[in-house]
Amino acid sequence: IFLKLSPQYRRQRAIIERYIYRMIEQEFNESPESRAQRKRTSLIASLVDSLQMDEEAEAKKSEEQKKGLSRSEVFDEMLMFLIAGFETTSTALAWSIHLLSKHPHVQEKIKAELINNSVTQLLTLEHLESLIYLDCVIKEILRYSSPFDSTVRTLVADDRLPHSDVQLYKGDQVIIPFSILALDSRYWSIDPDLFYPERFLGKDKNHHPYVFLPFGSGHRQCIGQDLARFELKVIIARLMQYVTFGDGGPEVNAGGHLQKMTVMPKHVGITIKFDA
Repeated sequence: IFLKLSPQYRRQRAIIERYIYRMIEQEFNESPESRAQRKRTSLIASLVDSLQMDEEAEAKKSEEQKKGLSRSEVFDEMLMFLIAGFETTSTALAWSIHLLSKHPHVQEKIKAELINNSVTQLLTLEHLESLIYLDCVIKEILRYSSPFDSTVRTLVADDRLPHSDVQLYKGDQVIIPFSILALDSRYWSIDPDLFYPERFLGKDKNHHPYVFLPFGSGHRQCIGQDLARFELKVIIARLMQYVTFGDGGPEVNAGGHLQKMTVMPKHVGITIKFDA
């Protein structure tokens, strides 16, 4: 409600709407044959190809009978991909820098791994695949401070929560709290309140699959999770080749949580030292 009342939000929303609807119109003006050829590799082409020809007629049908997507639904899908493409990754990077500045020994281990695997200015896929400890660091960043704290799922059938008397019904919406599960001591051998990347090399390597869900799970899990991990790994590896992050102090680098589109660190204040 607050966002909708904000003039700044409305202006920014209008800019995004114009941009996305212009993309839809450009794609719609392409020939059907061209769109059919590209829809397997182009999200926009695929969505526009699914547009309803008669929205008013489709709106009168039941949910089971409806076919295709309305323009507003196509807009919402494109907006979600636009946000998911950069907002979550930039938030994860902000948490990465904050947490690395608080744990210099983790930075030292990443730098040592880069040296041990002969990573130079040329950063190849083979180099990235060899950085096992960095993989663990990224997992721990996403576990300790996930950009999203929860998701919602709608039940398609009646069910009952295991080991409880809670009855759930078709159509109910259930919140799945990623952040709470990731910090629940019942499911982790090593104290989950510790930022400890090595947990994924040892006792917590085979953790319960549903207590660590930075990208969701099932059919609706994040479609871009492999790209997101790849981006994080490349950027952190490059940063650790050239700089060291220092803690700016307990007040300016206090962390904390700021709920926006994603869960961002509230206070990040670091120093940057360029390595010789």
